[in-house]
Amino acid sequence: TWKWVVGPMFLYLCERLVRFWRSQQKVVITKVVIHPFKTIELQMMKKGFKMEVGQYIFVKCPAVSKLEWHPFTLTSAPEEDYFSIHVRIVGDWTEGLFNACGCDKQEFQEAWKLPKIAVDGPFGTASEDVFSYETVMLVGAGIGVTPFASVLKSVWYKYCHDATNLKLKKIYFYWLCRDTHAFEWFADLLQSLEAQMQERNNAEFLSYNIYLTGWDETQATHFVVHHEEEKDVITGLKQKTLYGRPNWENEFKTIAEKHPGSRIGVFLCGPEGLADTLNKQSISNSEADPRGVHFIFNKENF
Repeated sequence: TWKWVVGPMFLYLCERLVRFWRSQQKVVITKVVIHPFKTIELQMMKKGFKMEVGQYIFVKCPAVSKLEWHPFTLTSAPEEDYFSIHVRIVGDWTEGLFNACGCDKQEFQEAWKLPKIAVDGPFGTASEDVFSYETVMLVGAGIGVTPFASVLKSVWYKYCHDATNLKLKKIYFYWLCRDTHAFEWFADLLQSLEAQMQERNNAEFLSYNIYLTGWDETQATHFVVHHEEEKDVITGLKQKTLYGRPNWENEFKTIAEKHPGSRIGVFLCGPEGLADTLNKQSISNSEADPRGVHFIFNKENF
C-alpha cells in the first residue's frame, strides 16, 4: 500500500509548499471601493501576478482570521495594471473584512491602515475558453456574474486595441437576479460598454438580457408604467429589465437560427439546477451534422 501512497502524498506536499510560498508574497491594496448594498471592491497589486479572464483566487485576511481562506472570482481584466475582487457582505468573515478595511467609518481611510492580505492563485476556470469561439452565450445567476465582469472588460480592451484579430464576434449575455440589490455595481460596467459600443457604431456586438426572477406585483406594475421610457428605471440601461425566467428553449432556437453552422460556446456561472437545464438545451439544439450548429456547454457551479 505504501508504494501507492508515497507518490500522491509527495505531490500533495509539493503543492502545499508552493501554495504556502505564494501566499507569503506581499500584496498591496491600492484602492477600496464601497458599492451599494454592502458590496466592496478590493483593487490589489502583487509582484509577478498574471491572470486570465474568469479566474479566481483564495484570499486570507489575518486581521479577521489567521486560518480561513476564501475563494473570490477576479473581476478585473488581464489588461489592467491591478487585479480586483468584489465581496458581498453576507457573513462573519466578510463583515470582518468590511470593518478591517474601514468601510464602516465615515472618514477617509489612510492606505497604511488597511489590513494585510494574503493571496493564493490565480486558478483556472472554464471561462478562460471564451475567446475560442466566434459566438458565445454568457449566463450568470446572482453573484455568479462576477467572472463575466472580467470577460466583458477584457473583450472591450481587445476590441479597442485590435478588433480585426479578435475571433469573438458576438456575445449573448444573460443575467438572472432575485432582487435589484446586485444590479448596482455591474450595471455601471454594462452602461459603459453600451455607450462605447454605440460610439463605435457596433451596438450589435453585445446583446444582453437582465431577468429579475424574484419580482412581485408592485414591481411588475411599476415596470409597466415606465416601460415606454428610453432607459430602464432599475438599471439605467437602454435594454429593459425582464421579469420572470428566460424561456431557454426559445433562446437557444433563436440563436441557432442566427448562427447556422457555428460552434457556440455556452458559459454558466450559477447553481447546479440551471446547469442541468442549459446542458440539456445545448445537446437538444445541436445538430448531428458536423457542419451544423453546435452548442458547447461549460460551467462553474457554486
